[in-house]
Amino acid sequence: MEHSHFPVFPPNGSTWSTGQNPSEAAQGCPLGPLPVIYYSVLLCLGLPANILTVVILSQLVLRRQKSSYNYLLALAAADILVLFLIVFVDFILEDFILAAPLPPSLNNAVQVLEFSSIHTSIWITVPLTIDRYIAVCHPLRYHTVSYPARTRRVIFAVYVGCLVSAAPYYWWPEFWHSLPGLGSSDRGGGGREGEGGGEEGDKRTVAQHVLVWAHCATVYLLPCTVFFSLNAVIVRKLRRRRSCFRLRGYSTGKTTAILLAITSIFAVLWAPRTLVILYHFYSSPPASQTASRLLHVLTDLANMLALLNTGINFFLYCFISKRFRSMAANVLRALVHCRKQPPPFYASHNFSITSSPWISPANSHCIKMLVYQYDKNGKPICISS
Repeated sequence: MEHSHFPVFPPNGSTWSTGQNPSEAAQGCPLGPLPVIYYSVLLCLGLPANILTVVILSQLVLRRQKSSYNYLLALAAADILVLFLIVFVDFILEDFILAAPLPPSLNNAVQVLEFSSIHTSIWITVPLTIDRYIAVCHPLRYHTVSYPARTRRVIFAVYVGCLVSAAPYYWWPEFWHSLPGLGSSDRGGGGREGEGGGEEGDKRTVAQHVLVWAHCATVYLLPCTVFFSLNAVIVRKLRRRRSCFRLRGYSTGKTTAILLAITSIFAVLWAPRTLVILYHFYSSPPASQTASRLLHVLTDLANMLALLNTGINFFLYCFISKRFRSMAANVLRALVHCRKQPPPFYASHNFSITSSPWISPANSHCIKMLVYQYDKNGKPICISS
């Protein structure tokens, strides 16, 4: 039985089978020791990078009450959960170090949390996309629609909703391993299990279709539909008003660029895994050992690409934003020299201009009409004219 909940299909059993020591398990994997090396490097780089991202974005949230910073902070927190629950607990600890499943109750709880973290990491970008759409296409209404207090409520709703949406995946392995042709294994007694799995799969065909398609729609199809539609409108709006848009030196342009990069990379990295899931669901089992090993390799590579999405955002922010790079350098410098950073500037009771990209030094005399004041809860209470 496959231990990992994240891999879409175990063609020849688990990557690291129960009862094998790590060296034997790595030799039995079609990719050899590459998966455990890859996931170890991803964990060692991605986890500290996301923690550093949380620190930097927390400072930015305190200094400037921008909704986009709150969404990026929530995204970094969700990526930390994915790296810990899936990469460390599921792949490295359960499949490689222990080479055995966790206790049933703990295993089921971790399984739901894994899907919840994946859903949160993906869907927290949806309100960020909507936030950027309002900022670019409806700049004068931006602060009446998007403000810190509402942003925190939206983030809380996304986290709770993703946890609820992950509840049906409590039965994910049971449904997946009972698919016709997938219940057999190379181990002894596999034929009997395969027969039972096929009969059970025939009885639950509708449930299997619903669960698999719900998974594909939740983690890829629906988010990509939102990303592509809103991003297309944003890009078209920016092209039409290029003469008014001042990207250089203005953080909102950087935030929009970060959004476009995040959503584009997600669409590229998660596409192979979605295709592999649907291919496994509708194709017949591999006829030969070579085809089975090739399918296993493609599955492992698809999972590697999908999880890479949780470890690259820090480097993406550094590449795009000069402010983020400088703050990252300051945090690392303070950490190395054990110095305290200067106290942050709290903006919860101060003025903040709108996050519209149409504000630039050339038309800064118009900023007076777009100034908002927040109360202690981060809600706009005054608009100056």
